[in-house]
Amino acid sequence: MLTNQSTKTPNASSAKTVSALPSTPVDMSKPTIKKAIADGKALIAEGKTKADAARAMYPQISTESKETIIAAFVEGATLTPKGAQTYWYNCRRRASKEKKSAP
Repeated sequence: MLTNQSTKTPNASSAKTVSALPSTPVDMSKPTIKKAIADGKALIAEGKTKADAARAMYPQISTESKETIIAAFVEGATLTPKGAQTYWYNCRRRASKEKKSAP
């Protein structure tokens, strides 16, 4: 006897998407943010990696909110919103480790 073998496919309505984009507009007009974005774009233009650009930008804007830093990474380091969120996390971790190891 043959039976119907159905494959389970995920229900589209149960899939959750998480947006890395800020839900509220981010103020990108501060001079420090503008300078960080310009520095990131300059590094990209020189042929540096996106990681290099993000690492150079982070110390300049580390006191800003997560959403602001991510938006600056998207613009200055030419990252996607998801990529920018990952780079934010990595930069934050690296800065924390360096701060702990400093005398």
